[in-house]
Amino acid sequence: MNKQDLVGVVAETADLPRAKANEVVDAMFQAIQNALKEKQEVRLVGFGTFSLSTRKAGTGRNPRTGEEIKIEASTSVRFKPGKGLKDSVN
Repeated sequence: MNKQDLVGVVAETADLPRAKANEVVDAMFQAIQNALKEKQEVRLVGFGTFSLSTRKAGTGRNPRTGEEIKIEASTSVRFKPGKGLKDSVN
């Protein structure tokens, strides 16, 4: 399922025009993105939790040459599914 498929399902389920459903989906994605930018966790009960994960800088090794390389610190988004979501796919 891609974004347009999701918009179609939302439009049909909520009895909205596709343009309005697209605005709703975009607004939801933007709200999640803004909360994560502000380092807030987004917890959707029954669905799951979006959070940030920080990885420290370190050193690694190039597998071809064996040369040591520096790995920069990074931040990524993590998603942990909730019980409702887990139960619905099993």
